[in-house]
Amino acid sequence: MNFLQITSLLIVLAGAFGALNYLFLKLPSAIGILVVSLLASLGIVLVDLAAPSLGIADVVRTTVTGIDFSEALLEGMLGLLLFAGALHVKLSDLKAQWSVVLLMATIGVALSTAIVGFGFSWITGMPLMIALIFGALISPTDPVAVLGVLREADLPKELETQIAGESLFNDGVGYVVFLVLVGIAFPDPHAHHDSGLAAAAQLFAQEALGGAVLGLVLGWLVFRVMRRIDDYALEVLLTLGLAFGGYELAVYLHVSAPIMAVCAGLLIGDIGSKHGMSAQTREYVDAFWKLIDEILNAVLFLMIGFEVFAIAFEASFLVTGVMAIALALVARLAAVAIPVLLLRPFREFSNGVIPIMTWGGLKGGISVALALSLPEGEWKPVILTATYVVVIFSIIIQGLTVARLANRFGRAPDLV
Repeated sequence: MNFLQITSLLIVLAGAFGALNYLFLKLPSAIGILVVSLLASLGIVLVDLAAPSLGIADVVRTTVTGIDFSEALLEGMLGLLLFAGALHVKLSDLKAQWSVVLLMATIGVALSTAIVGFGFSWITGMPLMIALIFGALISPTDPVAVLGVLREADLPKELETQIAGESLFNDGVGYVVFLVLVGIAFPDPHAHHDSGLAAAAQLFAQEALGGAVLGLVLGWLVFRVMRRIDDYALEVLLTLGLAFGGYELAVYLHVSAPIMAVCAGLLIGDIGSKHGMSAQTREYVDAFWKLIDEILNAVLFLMIGFEVFAIAFEASFLVTGVMAIALALVARLAAVAIPVLLLRPFREFSNGVIPIMTWGGLKGGISVALALSLPEGEWKPVILTATYVVVIFSIIIQGLTVARLANRFGRAPDLV
């Protein structure tokens, strides 16, 4: 199948599964599409087991594995999704919560990576460096899933900003940590540079800071152009060009494309919206990016459901995946609680911030994409299966209950 046929099929299925969810399951849109696609995938597997001569599962598996999920997300959809999410986070709100967001997106990601890495190495017996890679890819929360859940919860503004800001930035930081660890664990024999800790620190700084600078510079340039234009269609096109072109430029320059997308989106969504757009343009830009977010969200969760065909259904792998769920939750608790406790003597926090942000740290497509991008080896199947089990649990179980938990604990007297 060519690119246009695959895209058409994904959009048709996303629409059909979305309609089934709306009419029958009545779950939140993205989660419902994931559930329907997962049930459809498992149904195909069961039909294949009952009538193997039909070979239906093999046809579907060939089609699914023919779609490079990792490339489609990391080098295409992710930039648009992060840009769309960042557009709706105001810099003034983020500035008031910068210390919380910074600690959770840095120290929090590091703590989570270490806890999951050491624990997973102990559970499976895999080399520590490989297990740390699993820790890095499972630590980022998915801003797509998290921001979708926020719409269902009645949260205080400061807590909403903390959750949104942290999920946007820890995605980029986690991706950079993953790249650094992969570079150490799987050194390129043709590379002519040091692969030690100093080189890893330099790569981290280049990726993270370079992505932030590039995003702010490109966002500022587009903002200056938009100030001279009063044409909503053209200005929408400029924001689309910024998201697409900036992301690809970041990839080309070897800086963090996710961080670039977040920084550019924050600048356009706040300064650009206030000083570079008319009221009509602002309305059209918001509506366009909300629609892009919803469509890509639907397609992404559809693809996650079908990625079950890439998973190794071995009992030991599935048991490891269940254990990884507990490990990921413990790591997430540490990633939230320690920064909060460090900052608590100096500032106030909303009620229930630790339980809400722990249970609301949903994993998603980026974790699956990073697992799929790993070099082939003896440990990749167990990492991929564990990642998928954690992501499915996170999106379905945590995603369907976190709004209720947030509404309950967010009003409690004091649960931090």
